[in-house]
Amino acid sequence: MSLKITPNTLKKLEQLFEEARYIIRFEKGNFNSGYCVLEQKRVVVINKFLNIEGRITALSEILPSIQVNEEELSTEMQKLYRQILGNASSGTVAVQAEMDFE
Repeated sequence: MSLKITPNTLKKLEQLFEEARYIIRFEKGNFNSGYCVLEQKRVVVINKFLNIEGRITALSEILPSIQVNEEELSTEMQKLYRQILGNASSGTVAVQAEMDFE
């Protein structure tokens, strides 16, 4: 199952990091990967010039590499966390664009 590229998905990822006690900051910077993780301070810095797809991809790439206590997460966030970990363990982080045809 892949993550859809929508503002709602981005909000859910931001909420997941908040429940995991991480602060997300969107800042200007020269990050090779588009992001930087300050583990001791529990801060994630994302390049503010990334579009929604880039932000979702960066957050979903970071999530498996940080310490998250699943017991502190709400039921909905636990499902999202496990979904992202499942995608990461398969070797790919799948992101799917949602298109509206009218």
